[in-house]
Amino acid sequence: MKAIAEHKILLSSPHMSGNEMKYIQEAMDGNWVAPVGPNIDAFEVELGKYTGCHAAALSSGTAALHLALVILGVKQDDIVLCQSLTFSASANPIVYQSARPVFIDSEKTTWNICPDALENALKYYVKRNQKPKAVIGVHLYGMPCRLDEILFLCNKYEVPFMEDAAEALGSHYKGKKLGSFGATGVLSFNGNKIITSSGGGALLSNRAEHVEKAKFLATQARDQAPHYEHSEIGYNYRLSNICAGIGRAQLEVIEDRVNQRRSNFEFYYKNLKDFPGISFQNEPQDSFSNRWLTAIIVEAKVTNGISREDIRLKLAKENVESRSVWKPMHLQPVFRQAPYFGGKVSQTLFEKGLCLPSGSNLTDRDLLRICQNIKEVLAGK
Repeated sequence: MKAIAEHKILLSSPHMSGNEMKYIQEAMDGNWVAPVGPNIDAFEVELGKYTGCHAAALSSGTAALHLALVILGVKQDDIVLCQSLTFSASANPIVYQSARPVFIDSEKTTWNICPDALENALKYYVKRNQKPKAVIGVHLYGMPCRLDEILFLCNKYEVPFMEDAAEALGSHYKGKKLGSFGATGVLSFNGNKIITSSGGGALLSNRAEHVEKAKFLATQARDQAPHYEHSEIGYNYRLSNICAGIGRAQLEVIEDRVNQRRSNFEFYYKNLKDFPGISFQNEPQDSFSNRWLTAIIVEAKVTNGISREDIRLKLAKENVESRSVWKPMHLQPVFRQAPYFGGKVSQTLFEKGLCLPSGSNLTDRDLLRICQNIKEVLAGK
């Protein structure tokens, strides 16, 4: 008789706070079923207080990245330098503007944009009178990138830094929240993020005029007039008032969610750190990661030939979702013609890296089940 399969463990599923329906009901009762309303206004204020900067609530993190490029004046054929090891949403908006993405390798500690490769790219294009219009750095899986060095380079070459903090709400560097360091910052509230608004995102900036411009562009760039007047191209990128209500309820428990994700990491680390060939994404001094996803590196040469793919397939067989580290953008077919600066760090991380289930609603039993399956693979069972 076939055994009943255990419940499916997802990589990162939504985790409700309990107050979502309160704000949704308020929106319904007030007939604020639109991309305007009290929830949006309050959500932006609350995000601003939490991150320490101004915020515009938008329909997605991708929309926020796109508007950030527009606000920074990125146009056709402009050069934009972008971290290669990331989700495609970091790079796609560059192409929306008909600009030219140039991808930058990672460094081994944080897995984020490599300052040395970044400076090589900056020097290369400045020397050719093609100074990049922006640098997009990503805080991969919630881990702060090397902000001091990157900001120094961006200031040195007078190129704006765009901070992709889509995975990093709740992370901070030297006590300052991520998303507040660059000319613009971006958050995502997709269903798999540390908090969700079902779908949504935000543009952050220390400059109020950037955020006001984002709100203007996100509502079809309608000018002040008694009729519909448009002097710029706009977009339908505003967040729904109902979704903003979900986001408000989620933001109320953000610190709990961060603590739960970090606790997941500690569980994995304690259970797997002593296995030869298994290592983790490092958290440098002065950095604090929300540990949105816990990822491991599997060195097959040290694990008796066991690869990250062996572990992934074993977990899948046992009804546990995991996935490889992001495939670098410079290796993606759609970007095969794009220039690239660096070595093979990002490629190696992709080939050896595996993201483990990291949801804040995982139980100790779930985590133990995951670790036991990984240990079985590493033991050759």
